[in-house]
Amino acid sequence: MNGTWDGLRAEVRQTIDELISNGRESGVQVAAYLDGEPILEVHVGSADRATGRPLTADTPIWSVSTGKVLTATVVHVLAERGELDYDLPIAEVWPEFARHGKDRVTLRHALTHTAGVPALPKDVTPEDFTDWDRMCALLADTEPIAPPGELKAYHAWTFGWLIGEVVRRVTGRRVSQVLAEDVAGPLGVADELYLAVPAGDLDRLARVEDRNLSALFDFTSANLPNFDRVAPAGVRPGAEIGGRADFLTAEVPATGTMTARAAARMLAALIGEVDGVRLISPARLRTATTPAGAGPEWVFGQETTWGLGYAVDADGSFGAAGSGGSLAYAYPDLGLAVAATKTLLGAGDGDPMEDLRVLVRDAVAARR
Repeated sequence: MNGTWDGLRAEVRQTIDELISNGRESGVQVAAYLDGEPILEVHVGSADRATGRPLTADTPIWSVSTGKVLTATVVHVLAERGELDYDLPIAEVWPEFARHGKDRVTLRHALTHTAGVPALPKDVTPEDFTDWDRMCALLADTEPIAPPGELKAYHAWTFGWLIGEVVRRVTGRRVSQVLAEDVAGPLGVADELYLAVPAGDLDRLARVEDRNLSALFDFTSANLPNFDRVAPAGVRPGAEIGGRADFLTAEVPATGTMTARAAARMLAALIGEVDGVRLISPARLRTATTPAGAGPEWVFGQETTWGLGYAVDADGSFGAAGSGGSLAYAYPDLGLAVAATKTLLGAGDGDPMEDLRVLVRDAVAARR
């Protein structure tokens, strides 16, 4: 990295130091790429406070729904090669899924959270999540809450199995394998981007902890009637499930485990070239990031805009953010990709990683 961005790096480092010193964070990674080159890579704090193990740049962190960026990217890489079509009816490759009138649900519906199957049984368990065939059978037998395309409802967990099973049926490979071989591998970060963590790599991971995310989930459960339908009490996406070895090594591709620098590198390779690798064409990028329609969302009741698997923001970015504070976004017009991962899952008192994203974005935009 050249010295052009020394001031930005110092400001990001100071901000994270303050967050850790006042107890709001315990371990944070922030990284950014500009025009295919790294301009920022800051890591501060502990990977595991119980042992004192320090957080390093190559320490993967379970980053909750930021993992949807990885899963969506797999789809677009396969589509670029002609192996997948967004308008493929899911039941065409997964016949069992046609039950209860779901024969018209397409891959596009799954990517845009309009497939009508966001809900899970209230008694579903983390152990169920570790059984891919069980979860796919459960989804195949699910009655939709709405016809495909008619209701925008965040498929918090089901997104991963819907898309992952289509990938498996079409390619014969699990989505985590496609990520490793076709996305992370060519970028040299196969040991930093995971949809299922190899058992031998578990000791490298940071340990996520709850700060106040679980309290927010309790509040949300009590006040939003549809929240428990998509995130039942036994499988809320917090530190408890994110600390389980069986869950982390399983294929649950609505979430992911990653380093900030690897996530930023992957996004940079979506919007441009990184060390000779460009994952998709500019035309494919425009297709993937074109808003599919804004509107209120069924779970949280907020105005939400998705492209094909990515959230699309008004500032020109696309990507995803995870419960507890992680995020990964790219700005095609700026040539910028930014990612942040963290170990202390918090909510409800500001969003420090979002603040850092804005800081980096504004610093780059000021020079454009």
